[in-house]
Amino acid sequence: MAAISVNVGNIIGTGIFLKARVMTCNVGTPGRVIGVWIAAGLLALAGALTYAELTTVRPHAGAEYVITRDAYGPVWGFLNGWSQFLISRTASAAALSVGFAIFLNDLTRGSLSEVYFNFTLPGGHQLPFGRLQVFALLTLAVTTLINCAAVSVSGYVASFITVLKVVLVLGVGIGAFFYQDGSWAHFAMSNVGGTCEGVGVTGGGFSGFFAAMLGALWAYDGWNNVSYVAGEVKHPERNLPLALISSMLIVMALYVLVNVSYYYVLTPTQVASVSGASSVAAEATMRVLGPLAVSLIAGIMMLSSWGSLQTSILGTARIPFAMARDGLFFASLARVSRKNSVPLVSLIVQAIWAAVLILSGTFDQLTDFAIFAFWLFYGLTAAAVFVFRWREPETPRPYSTWGYPVVPAVFVLVTITLIWFTIKNAPLQSLIGLVIIALGLPVYWYFARTSKQR
Repeated sequence: MAAISVNVGNIIGTGIFLKARVMTCNVGTPGRVIGVWIAAGLLALAGALTYAELTTVRPHAGAEYVITRDAYGPVWGFLNGWSQFLISRTASAAALSVGFAIFLNDLTRGSLSEVYFNFTLPGGHQLPFGRLQVFALLTLAVTTLINCAAVSVSGYVASFITVLKVVLVLGVGIGAFFYQDGSWAHFAMSNVGGTCEGVGVTGGGFSGFFAAMLGALWAYDGWNNVSYVAGEVKHPERNLPLALISSMLIVMALYVLVNVSYYYVLTPTQVASVSGASSVAAEATMRVLGPLAVSLIAGIMMLSSWGSLQTSILGTARIPFAMARDGLFFASLARVSRKNSVPLVSLIVQAIWAAVLILSGTFDQLTDFAIFAFWLFYGLTAAAVFVFRWREPETPRPYSTWGYPVVPAVFVLVTITLIWFTIKNAPLQSLIGLVIIALGLPVYWYFARTSKQR
């Protein structure tokens, strides 16, 4: 039960409340959206079952860094850590900060919707700067300062937030069915003329499906966290797959329930027309229970997103810290405060870069950016199960991947397809991500040579 609750708490975050809009624009109909949620959940489950074997074979801190380093060489381990620090985890922190501001906007009934001006990029792409971005930056700064002071969310508070997440999801999902003007006929409709604010891929097809997958996978992110404590699970050969499968089925059921409730209350066109500064959850709840309930739910969603942001900042700062301790990054990033033993320089550098990312895109753009980098290395890490099976057949495996070799092979192949369509759908963002990752190569060679000379 402990492993199940940990996984459920790690997974449920902001995505289920914010991604229905863009996914509806991507694929058009409620049935397809729900199909994407199920497909993404099964993909995450396949990854979790594969990761469980890898982390029991390499039960070390910084599991993904260690796995890619041991499977493919130190340069790949470095690029994994480099990518997490500069793209995936910092973009994730930036998106959570923006998500917090969106929920605050719902709480204050749209008072943060004002846009001061827009940055115009080559190609005519607009980047807004307004109250929403200001409060996202403030949220990031305050949370970073809290971490610098060595004040973290206690285990009891974290557990309380997890309970709130589940109750909130159930409340939104079940409460909608008491709406008298709701209709099951909405499920036979499709998005026609929805505004789809800021959505680049619409109309369905394979491109729409994989674009929607990015949104769903953001909501499922955290599926790999329980694998990091796999070595502590008793009788892992039985309990680990049971915990992973049970937790993923629970989350999938909750996510499907909530999306069914959205479309019971709102038509697909209404879902697609929700403002990017608000959430589908708030719009649906407003119709069912009125503004007072929206304020309560928005407050809980703020607490949920802030809890995720807190743990994200706390964990991400340790990545460059560990790389610097290995002599593969700037030595200053390995320094810790004498007073409270936290990596202050790493936290500050991380916050500055995350602030730049906040200004570089909307919530959906930031999550797509993060998921692209995450899954690029998720696939590479999962493929290491084949490397270790071939190279180290005698290594003890407390848990062996259920369904091997089909489950990890399907995971890797679908991940490759997902990356391909992401590059096709968002070539500029993908190119930026790949260039940032590639820039890690000269950085690695410089520090590896310097470390060898020392």
